[in-house]
Amino acid sequence: MMNEKSGKSICVVGAGVTGLSAAWKLSESGFDVTVLEADSRPGGVIRTVREGEWLAECGPNTLLETTPVLKKFFADIGLEYRKYYSDPSAKNRYIARYRRPINLPSSPPAFFASELFTTSAKLRLLIEPFIGRGQGEESVAEFVLRRLGQEFLDYAIDPLVSGIYAGDPKKISLKHAFAKVYNLEARYGSLILGQILGARERKKRGEISKADAPKVSFDDGLQVLTDTIANLLNGRIIYNAHVKSIVGKNGQWEVIYKDKDSEKSVKFDAVILAIPAYKIAELKVFNGNGKSEDLSVLGEIEYPPVASVVLGYRREDVEHPVDGFGVLIPRKEGFRILGTIFNSSLFPRRAPAGHVTLTTYLGGAQNPELALLPDSKLIEITHEDLKTLLGVKGKIIFSFTAVYKRAIPQYNVGYGKYLNFMDEFEAKMPGIFFAGHYRNGVSLSDSILAGLKISERISDFLNKKQPV
Repeated sequence: MMNEKSGKSICVVGAGVTGLSAAWKLSESGFDVTVLEADSRPGGVIRTVREGEWLAECGPNTLLETTPVLKKFFADIGLEYRKYYSDPSAKNRYIARYRRPINLPSSPPAFFASELFTTSAKLRLLIEPFIGRGQGEESVAEFVLRRLGQEFLDYAIDPLVSGIYAGDPKKISLKHAFAKVYNLEARYGSLILGQILGARERKKRGEISKADAPKVSFDDGLQVLTDTIANLLNGRIIYNAHVKSIVGKNGQWEVIYKDKDSEKSVKFDAVILAIPAYKIAELKVFNGNGKSEDLSVLGEIEYPPVASVVLGYRREDVEHPVDGFGVLIPRKEGFRILGTIFNSSLFPRRAPAGHVTLTTYLGGAQNPELALLPDSKLIEITHEDLKTLLGVKGKIIFSFTAVYKRAIPQYNVGYGKYLNFMDEFEAKMPGIFFAGHYRNGVSLSDSILAGLKISERISDFLNKKQPV
């Protein structure tokens, strides 16, 4: 139930999951919230398509419940009864090696028995606790080569970076993209010791590592989440609203936007920018003295293209048991796809009985041109790679493709420049806030938590309102 209205107004630019989460929380706290969304629907990249008994996720496929905050959030918005946890039997994670999927070991004995890594790579791991700390900001590749060696980079970290960022480990920053790993070395001097001691600390905080966190979706896919929040906002979202400029006036921010009919302007006490960084870079912002503030530096953030190809087959036409989350593909293996998620093994109602649904990704920072191929070619490439990888031998029964020309922000080496810029901009322009995957982490759970956390910051700000 909403609290009594505070009289303070907030504009949320963008109805992706971060903007929606922030808007809901602020509305529940009694603020007058308006969401301006340039598209005709909420959810951003979260989009679920159902065709009969087939279900295709066009963007993210799962959500990690890493903290009790998320569990409470789902209950608060009325989704507890529609939430699915992934099938406990689908716990395997595969990495491709020798042109076939090999189960990623989940314990020290399984690791030393696994054929995923050679004996020399396993022995190399034993000296990791004795390697000194790095100097300066390193790429993920530099860090892994120093601490773990080439084979771990090729067959563990390269596919992991592709799976999370569709990125290039030679460019991605360890400090900014994998801050927890960076902090393990900084604090403990060893990843192995840090994993052991860090797990104890997470347990005390009630947090779960992303590797161990329960995987969540909903009965009709992830779009259930964003549609539910949008419905709870009950008319506070204005669609087809293209924000052009934000102007500081008399202690408030005037947001000027254009809809289908005309240009409009509304004054607010605070503004959240929850749209991609490259869109923020195009905005015109003027401070209280009428001076233009340049946001174009955020347009430098790399967003490589990614294509999602969802294919359905008869179960008998796929040799692999598809008994897990999915399979990631090291670049050295020579496949064109980045990885495949076993959707119908994870959650019910993703495929008709006797069939499987597989979601595969192409493109990213290392092969951007692949993502921009025609849909027919994307399907052909995916089908051919899955023949080798999973033993697919039958025809495609269902297909759906989605292409994002600018998909995931790359937290490359030097990313601190952009984070510092946002911090300084917020200090200089009190009442304007940045939140989203370009600042708070690229996972779906990171984006929800970003929305909830920014709402707390804005509540504190408006309770001690400062002049623009």
